[in-house]
Amino acid sequence: MNAPLLFALDASRAYGAKAARALDLTLAAHEERMFEDGERMLRPLAEVRGLDVFVLQSLYDEPARDLHSKLCDLLFMIGALKDAGAARVTAIVPYLCYARQDRRTRANDPLSLRYLAQLFESAGTDAILALDVHNAAAFENAFRVPAHNIEAAPLFAMHFAALLAEEEVEVISPDLGGVKRAERFRDAVQEQMHQDIPAAAIGKKRLDHITNTEEIPAGVRGRTAVIFDDMIATGSTMLRAAKACRRGGAKRVFAAATHGLFLPGSQDLVASDALDGLVVTDTVPPFRLDLELATRKLTVLDSAALLASAVAR
Repeated sequence: MNAPLLFALDASRAYGAKAARALDLTLAAHEERMFEDGERMLRPLAEVRGLDVFVLQSLYDEPARDLHSKLCDLLFMIGALKDAGAARVTAIVPYLCYARQDRRTRANDPLSLRYLAQLFESAGTDAILALDVHNAAAFENAFRVPAHNIEAAPLFAMHFAALLAEEEVEVISPDLGGVKRAERFRDAVQEQMHQDIPAAAIGKKRLDHITNTEEIPAGVRGRTAVIFDDMIATGSTMLRAAKACRRGGAKRVFAAATHGLFLPGSQDLVASDALDGLVVTDTVPPFRLDLELATRKLTVLDSAALLASAVAR
């Protein structure tokens, strides 16, 4: 049986190289060109006919390449692979854009995740892998091809089990919507630390569109709190949760999230004395943060091996 081929587009080549090493593969050769009018061309240079092919691109915005350009490249590459005779093409998307636009909260709201799925399917995608999408059920339902959400909870559990081996820990969801995600993380930490670990959630009260955080449950007093979520955007939700944990008497407070977008305002979270540490994965590089601040407070976990194990399966 022929080994699968793994392509990593130029914008995610460093991440793809780590995934290739974890799979004991060499990245397959491809070409990317930009013409004078701004149009782009992508094509495989390796022979793909009849093969199982994976193509990797993380879809986040950055100064060098906007997310829509990255998305277009990925779709064009998938189409080129299918036209070249690939038997099956799987898209590996460590960070999936538009995953939060999965439902309507007001009249005429777009279901952008569903439209994104239609683009992937039209290009010829046979399956898609993503890491910790915002809502796994909505992600799977948006696609008519197999859509696999790979959870990063085991990766974070290994990190915190080593870091907090001698401490009493409580896992916190920063809001009620993330309770199930936090509970799965708690289960993974329990398995690593071989101790019972409680979990709790921060409640919210909204008055005149202003969010006030409720007091953290009393069980956090004297414990180390680990606040767990799928992403950090502006960081305001995490910061409110961290301050609530401090008010509740937490001994130490850590925040953890799979995707660190670190949009404007997030520096307040990273710099806050309410946090002892902040842990994210490398699906989105922390290029928006001040380097000195990031070095002092931030830990970035390598997630490529986690996705590679899903590819191997």
